[in-house]
This record gives sequence, structure tokens and C-alpha cells, in this order.
Amino acid sequence: MHSHSRPDWLRVKAPMGDDYLELKSLVSTHSLNTVCENARCPNIGECWNSRTATFLLLGDVCTRSCRFCAVKTGRASAPDREEPERVADAVEQLGLQYAVVTSVTRDDLALGGADIFAATIWEIRERRPQCEVEVLIPDFRGNREALELVVDARPDVLNHNLETVPRLYQRVRPQADYARSMELLRRVKEMDSELPTKSGIMVGLGETAEEVGSVLADVVAVGLDIMTIGQYLRPSLNHLPVERYYSPDEFEALKQRGETLGIRHVESGPLVRSSYHAREQTASCR
Repeated sequence: MHSHSRPDWLRVKAPMGDDYLELKSLVSTHSLNTVCENARCPNIGECWNSRTATFLLLGDVCTRSCRFCAVKTGRASAPDREEPERVADAVEQLGLQYAVVTSVTRDDLALGGADIFAATIWEIRERRPQCEVEVLIPDFRGNREALELVVDARPDVLNHNLETVPRLYQRVRPQADYARSMELLRRVKEMDSELPTKSGIMVGLGETAEEVGSVLADVVAVGLDIMTIGQYLRPSLNHLPVERYYSPDEFEALKQRGETLGIRHVESGPLVRSSYHAREQTASCR
């Protein structure tokens, strides 16, 4: 059943507020990309007003073509070695308390951009030591050395999204691999058992309750600390249709289920995105 009208609980207020406007102008002055804007996130107003922002490294063109994502796909440009400094500059000028750093997936680069992630963490630490840094990384094609570079830079949280259940990978994110992503999450704990790990999935793409349950069990097995569960929303008609809208009660039930299985913190709700309430989740993991 494709229901075309979005339920009421998916409506959000238009972004406003002084902090929001200040972030907007600074982001464009520094020629930075944010996921907040590029992926058209519904929570941009709330997050920017609480001084949390998600920066998109390595350009705004992705080498993969996942069918759920609003980020452009194609041939990416050469990495900008000065980007880590510009991001740190913005973090400092914005007085951010919490910065999430992510990137497009760069399968064209040997280290997948891991070196740029690491440099960005170091630069932020130098400019604004009180700001916490969460990284949301791609799978680096399973490259262990790339992952090590990021872990060694000591982010406050390492996030890598599973996005959906294994059966739907081929349809939703054809260039990704469920086992490879799960292995990445397991390896992080092996490299640094103290580093909080995080992952997320979207629901509404045709997965079953059993399948979601088994993903939750899988992440418990790799020691995951934080899990986010949100409603898939179709960015455009070129993207996969929404198979079903979950109700707020169903999201609450998924939260209970994940926490009962042993995940320390499950953030589950219709508008939850992987960086939503990130700062609060991290605090609760301490």
C-alpha cells in the first residue's frame, strides 16, 4: 500500500530563529556542505537552534547511488585538503557544542577519505576543544587501515548506518554490503573498546518486523551503544516509494525492543535521523 499523504506526525515547523539564520549564513560563507541542507533534513531548525550541525566532507557529489538519498551522485572532484580547517573554523565561529562530521562515499579514493575525516577531528580539537565530535562514516570498502585512521583520531562517537535490513540492500543501497557494515561496527570495538558506536536504520521500505528484530539482535552482538530508527521519507519521485508509515506507537515499541535486547540507547521516532538528538544520546552513554 503506497499511501501518498503523510500522516500529521510528520509535519514540522519551518526553520527559523537567530541561531538557525546565523548558521545558515556562516555555512555558505565558508563554502561548506551540510547534510542538513543537502539531504533536506526535516529537523534542521531544531538542531541548528541548539548549536548542532552536520558537516558533509569531500564535496557534495557521491560515487554511490543509493535509492533513498537526496545527495547528488556522479563523478566527484578532487578532495580539498583545506576542508578540515574550514570546518573547524566554522565550528569555532558558530560556537558549536556538538559537531557531526560525515561525507559522501568516495570509492574513488584509496582511503575513501578517512584521512580527511581524521584531519577534521584533529582541527576541531585544536580550535574548539569543548566541542564534541561525532563522525558518521561510510564503509571505506572494508579497508581496515582507513578505519584505523579515523578511530585513532579519537572521535567522541563513531556512527556507521546500516540503513535497512539485509534483504533490501540490493534494492536500497546496491553498492553496500550488510555483512561488511556489521564487520566495521565490530572492528571499531576491537580497535577501541571505549569508543561509543552508533548505527541507524530507516523503516517503511518494505521490511518485516522479524527483519528489524534481527538487525537489532545483530547490533547487540557487535556491542553497539546507540541505535537510531526513523521513518523513510521519499526525497523525490526518482527515489524509492514509501511502503508504509509507522505510527509513533510502533516507533516506541521498537525502542523498547532494542533496549530490552541490550542496546544502551535507542532513539526511535518518525522524524529521527541519524544525528537527531546526537548530543543528548552521547551524554546518556557516558
